[in-house]
Amino acid sequence: MPQAAPDRYDVLVVGGGINGAGIARDLAGRGWRVLLAERDDFAAHTSSSSTKLIHGGLRYLEYYEFSLVRKALQEREVLLKSAPHIMWPLRFVMPHDAAMRPAWMIRIGLFLYDHLARREVLPGSTGVNLRTSAVGKPLKPSYTRGFVYSDGWVDDARLVLLNALDAREKGAELLTRSMVTAVQRDAEGWTATIATPTGERTVRARALVNAAGPWAESFLRGIARPARGEALATKSLRLVKGSHIIVKRCFEHDHAYIFQNPDKRIIFAIPYEGDYTLIGTTDVELPQEALAGLSKARIDENEIAYLCEQASRYFAKPVTREDVVWSYAGVRPLLDDASGDPSAVTRDYLLETNTQGAPLLSVWGGKITTFRKLAEDAADMVGGMLGQGPASGRKPWTEHAHLPGGDLSSWIGAAQRPDTDFERLVAAVQKRHAYLPPALARRLSRAYGARISRVLGGAASLAELGQEVAPGLFDIELRYLQREEWARSADDVLWRRSKLGLHYTEAQRAAVAAWFETNTVGKD
Repeated sequence: MPQAAPDRYDVLVVGGGINGAGIARDLAGRGWRVLLAERDDFAAHTSSSSTKLIHGGLRYLEYYEFSLVRKALQEREVLLKSAPHIMWPLRFVMPHDAAMRPAWMIRIGLFLYDHLARREVLPGSTGVNLRTSAVGKPLKPSYTRGFVYSDGWVDDARLVLLNALDAREKGAELLTRSMVTAVQRDAEGWTATIATPTGERTVRARALVNAAGPWAESFLRGIARPARGEALATKSLRLVKGSHIIVKRCFEHDHAYIFQNPDKRIIFAIPYEGDYTLIGTTDVELPQEALAGLSKARIDENEIAYLCEQASRYFAKPVTREDVVWSYAGVRPLLDDASGDPSAVTRDYLLETNTQGAPLLSVWGGKITTFRKLAEDAADMVGGMLGQGPASGRKPWTEHAHLPGGDLSSWIGAAQRPDTDFERLVAAVQKRHAYLPPALARRLSRAYGARISRVLGGAASLAELGQEVAPGLFDIELRYLQREEWARSADDVLWRRSKLGLHYTEAQRAAVAAWFETNTVGKD
């Protein structure tokens, strides 16, 4: 029996982190036929393990990364406006420690931070008396003055999901739990073998995008095969593990802290999930061979001790190992720039093209704040290699576009400010779905924005949401996540589609796992 011809695409994107999902979205929106393959779940690794900030990177000014900081600052408000339900402004308090950096240096840095890019929503920086302000109350009395500046917060895993949803809505095909096991290049394109949950697939693509994150270098060296004998991998990555701890809430106000450490690094202490404080991050360099067999990066005891010690230098109430209720870690793929200090390695990205045969684009480095610009640049380059760049009509389009659920106009009318628009959405949801408890209405609004009606369907009462599988998590939402957001396991829901796992007991998390065992895809 003759073998079926492989499915054909314009572009195969390997990797379902923020860069892969963003590139697939941008390319699909320009009319390209796109297939994305992710071996695990969307945002299963680095892209759900960030400090969850949309920020310019204040500390990068010290390393003269002015171009990176400006690019990131320009993106902050673009992103905030695109999805106000999962991103919002956040004020940061920097207590001044004269032993770290002089006040004049900080003032100059904050002046640059305020003025390197235009701001419409985020207020500028200011000084603060920590002895009279509420933001000084949780700190040791030795800290008497400080500075306050603006950045933004993002639900990083949902940001990836929204890009994936938008890519699919614009015609892309996206596969999770689907590992690209072999890719062969020839003059006309790439032939890829993909191991999917339902069996092996062979596909053809005119161009290949390597957005495998920490695995980008090993993918080129081990899986992708050139048409001739040339090497596909020309860059090297430095793998830096960043770990975070979550403790019970350290302060009552809604500002975050940025703390300067004696080793010249910084850590953040950020309000998290209402009841908690998120503290991070570390910089621990890993060898390339550490990726082999690495299913999930994990924090080690030295990192926990470091974060507790540094936070305790500032907080009046020390942070101890016993206070840690959860932790997470991710591996950042940073472009090797020969810096001796892992914290000094550039966070900027490089897009490398290879046209010795069918087009190849590899993504090296990057940070979550600049993902949209990275994707836009990548789509320009891929289109150019395929002979139809922006001049052909396949133009950039994402700068003023909403992510799914981000256009709130059908609920609240014209947009005003991202932060106040969200509060207006919550009020509208509570009015239209008065049966929802306030906490549930707010959580669903945060997660789904204007798409909340897709989740609730025609439900007119709490009973119509179905079984309450765990507190505040009903059958109707789980079915939505399974049907529309690629959720296939309890971890997908509890730690990436939401952070409900942090609030649940072990038994409640087990109940969600049991639901997935009973309700697999295809079952009623």
